[in-house]
Amino acid sequence: MNITVDMVKRLREMTGAGILDCRKALEETGGDFEKAIDYLREKGLARAARKLERTAREGLVVAYVHPGNRVGVLLELNCETDFVARTPEFQQLAHDLLLQIAATNPRYIRREDVPAEVLEHERQIYLKEALHEGKPPHIAEKIAENRLARFIQEVCLLEQPFIRDENRTVNERIMEVIARVGENIVVRRFARYELGETVE
Repeated sequence: MNITVDMVKRLREMTGAGILDCRKALEETGGDFEKAIDYLREKGLARAARKLERTAREGLVVAYVHPGNRVGVLLELNCETDFVARTPEFQQLAHDLLLQIAATNPRYIRREDVPAEVLEHERQIYLKEALHEGKPPHIAEKIAENRLARFIQEVCLLEQPFIRDENRTVNERIMEVIARVGENIVVRRFARYELGETVE
């Protein structure tokens, strides 16, 4: 895969690693940003990634009500200091995440939050669908796994394509801000309300 200057620049913004290190990481991982971040972390080169280990207990609780007053979102976004919580970068990230949640209605923050029984239930549905479509069992298994990966991307906030730039995930957007402000940032919790929805 051809690694472009823009790709290197984007990975550098996300991780704070050097230009040559970013290029090498992208070359080693075939241009996959998530794998490139892991590669840099393993090599100890991603400053932003190192910050993920630090405790984040400051931050903001922010709210958004969509025009028309039919959808509202509450979000707790944490960082390490109240100084960073007041920066324009952090506040813009909080606003972006509110819009993301309002628009895409995620159910979980990260993939680890999805209960195993939910994953298995979905996998069984996808497997039966594929078998019903006449696919051989070994192909049906692969189809089910691919559909399950798409399901996770839809229901987990950090896995979703970022609404302002669908070439990157919400997690990549957060990593960019971590690299910029020099502190860990954590989505602690959120709640989304839609007028007339049934509460489970």
